[in-house]
This record gives sequence, structure tokens and C-alpha cells, in this order.
Amino acid sequence: MATSTTSSPTRTDLGADRAFLLLRTVFTVAPIAFGLDKFAEMMTDWEQYLAPWVDDLVPGSAHDAMLAVGVVEIAAGLVVALAPRFGGPLVAAWLAGIILNLVTMGEFYDIALRDFGLLVGALALTALAWARSTP
Repeated sequence: MATSTTSSPTRTDLGADRAFLLLRTVFTVAPIAFGLDKFAEMMTDWEQYLAPWVDDLVPGSAHDAMLAVGVVEIAAGLVVALAPRFGGPLVAAWLAGIILNLVTMGEFYDIALRDFGLLVGALALTALAWARSTP
């Protein structure tokens, strides 16, 4: 006589699924929103956060650089939405660059610390994405 076993999700699985969904949502919406605001400039004057040495490296003005940043942020949010296994590390690397930029300015340490917390969250998203059976 054959027996059939059904697998029901455990509390841990449900918690991991919920955490994954929350992180995936945040790391989709936030980069897209911040990226769009680089064009709208409703939240802040983004150029103030660009380190002078970075401004010297990129062609054009600080405003042009921030528009390029906006495009990258929108793209990163879309990658998280479509392929979180790869979007998570992309966002983490992007945040590491932002942190480096802010710390080398010698100011905005509070924002750098906040972004470090977001970086850890992006790495948690990556770990959860790779642990899932579906991509």
C-alpha cells in the first residue's frame, strides 16, 4: 500500500516567505522612488550628497551625474522585482558605493549608517532569494 505525504509549510517557511516578500517589495519600490526623484527633485537637492571627487570623475555636472544615478536606481529596483537573486547583490553593491561616497565627504554619517542597514537588508534579501525553490 502506497502512502502519500503532503508537505505543509512550516511556521519558519511562512516567516521566511513573508520576510522575502517584505524585503523584495521595499527594495523594488524604494530604489525606483528614489531614482524617479532624481528627476523630480521633490524630496531633496540630491547634488549635495555627491562627493567632489566623484563629481570630478564623472562627465558633466553634478546634476547630470544624479540623473544617471536615478537611471541606475530605477534599473536596480526593476532587477530586484524580476530577479531578486541578482537584484539583492546589485542593490547591496550600489549602497556600498553610496556609503563610500558619503563617508569620504566627511559628513552625512547618519545617512551612511542608515544605508549600511539597508545594505544588510539587501544581503538578507539575497540569502532568502537563494534559499527559495523558485527564483
